Amino acid sequence: MLSILLVALAALAEGKAKYVFYFIGDGMGVNQVNAAETYLGALEGRIGIQELCFPSFPYVGLINTQSATNGVTDSAAGGTALASGHKTKNGAEGMLKDLTTPVDCIAHWAKEAGAAVGVTTSVSIDHATPAAFYSHVPKRSMAYEIGSQLPGSGFDFFGGSDFVKPENPNGGPDLYAQATAGGYTIARGYKDYQKKAKKADKMILFQTEEASKVERNSIPFAIDRTKNDLTLQDITRAGINFLMKKQGLRDGFFLMVEGGKIDWACHANDPTFISELIDMDNAVKVAYEFYQQHPDETLIVVTADHETGGLVLGRGPYELNLKAISYMRMSMVKLERELKAMKEKMGEAFTWDETKKFLTENFGFWGGVNVDKDQTARLEKSFNEFKEGKAGADRLCGTVKHVISECALIGWQSGGHSNGYVPAFAVGVGAEDFHGRFDNTEICKKMAKAAGWK
Repeated sequence: MLSILLVALAALAEGKAKYVFYFIGDGMGVNQVNAAETYLGALEGRIGIQELCFPSFPYVGLINTQSATNGVTDSAAGGTALASGHKTKNGAEGMLKDLTTPVDCIAHWAKEAGAAVGVTTSVSIDHATPAAFYSHVPKRSMAYEIGSQLPGSGFDFFGGSDFVKPENPNGGPDLYAQATAGGYTIARGYKDYQKKAKKADKMILFQTEEASKVERNSIPFAIDRTKNDLTLQDITRAGINFLMKKQGLRDGFFLMVEGGKIDWACHANDPTFISELIDMDNAVKVAYEFYQQHPDETLIVVTADHETGGLVLGRGPYELNLKAISYMRMSMVKLERELKAMKEKMGEAFTWDETKKFLTENFGFWGGVNVDKDQTARLEKSFNEFKEGKAGADRLCGTVKHVISECALIGWQSGGHSNGYVPAFAVGVGAEDFHGRFDNTEICKKMAKAAGWK
């Protein structure tokens, strides 16, 4: 009996990952993950963590993130390293640091091996991280050029908010027309995807045109989302559904999913990053459900390109008050819009008392969140500067987010990236290789090894 078990285990160990998921939490350092789990524990009224799905994966690693030219990477260089296994200059997409030599990545290796391929994100499909998986440009700001390279990839599925710069600067067909000519069916929203997917050969899933009129650079922050908004869960579910349809003609699939707005929130020092991280975990759960159905053929890896904000959990007292974040009802992006609308609509009736009431209702200030006299004075000063036209709404938003962080007892080193370690979590076929400390260039190579892709 023992010999049979050993033979079976050996056969399983030699198996290949047929279905490969690559989740990238942009800006997600170790402390961002810890904060989200500690926050969930605080909601239960206790000190400690409430486990999320992906941090509970059996294999965990710590990743170095420096680029070829900088001690602190940007998302383009970080994405290129994660995708291709090559370091490059900050700002470059799918190229070596000479800004001339293109490099192929794991998505290309998967396609060449016969797998179906998907590249998805919660931000625009031409943003830094997704662009690293299909484009080759010296500057990440070349959004139109990045989008124009999408059809040439031949990948089966793309998902994101939209193109940032769809118009052709030369006056020819725009990026939507180019994608259509390249054989892609474009769906606007998850319901539209469900209508079109069956007959589509290749697919691009974007949010609705109405949503893009409000913000085309990304889908809404999770905390601001309405029931009609596209979600990262929707995108992940659609990606799996479509690639499974395609893999009937292919050999398995590769799907990259980026949680892009963890980074955006941390750049803004906005505690909303916690809801973004939990939102990405919900997308990972969709993949994990798939893994449970195909445990001997699936690999899921979750990592990050860099840490953003220099987040610290604790500022002075040996305490945390992450429950204060639970009173937030909107992101700083939405708050700025709301404040501008209030000022315009209310005119002279836009007073500090009305604003205090709004902040109590939407951030818990002077209610569930104890705001002291100094913090109140700072908030009132920022309000007066905004009302009198001496500063924009962003100044008041800045004070609000600083007060929230102070009350939660979290600190921020900057509004940029840091060189902090980022984590890697893995489960499934080949997951045992994602243990210990290694460089970001090694992740895609380990995944390719598990899948047998060259």
